[in-house]
Amino acid sequence: MTHLAPAEGGHRNPVPTVDAIIELAGGVVLIRRRNPPHGWALPGGFVDVGETVEQAAVREAREETGLDVRLEALLHVYSDPARDPRKHTISVVFVATAEGSPIGQDDAEEARVFPLDGLPDDLAFDHGQILTDYLEYRLTGRRPLG
Repeated sequence: MTHLAPAEGGHRNPVPTVDAIIELAGGVVLIRRRNPPHGWALPGGFVDVGETVEQAAVREAREETGLDVRLEALLHVYSDPARDPRKHTISVVFVATAEGSPIGQDDAEEARVFPLDGLPDDLAFDHGQILTDYLEYRLTGRRPLG
């Protein structure tokens, strides 16, 4: 078990984050991360104070891809303490749709649509598992259980 330093106020809690699987042009939008950990990732990030997870997912998608997304479904919540090498995070992952062309902005060096059968090998965090779960969801309608 990783020992984390207490946060402000002495509490040691995981940090809430969001990720969006943006369906576009027959594939999904991924961003190449500008900052460590490097690699391709789903658009997403930290939830701001006073913001819902839904608002955070829409905001992060817009900031990193320039796309205005519509959230379509909640895929799953991912909470493995080792999912992010920087700290223990909990990610609420949404399936979303958008129109237009993604443009890498903010923390994203690049944003691109990848076909589901042509995803890059260098996926950051646990995004390979998330995309595997998403493919299963698209094929069967079943969401991950744990």
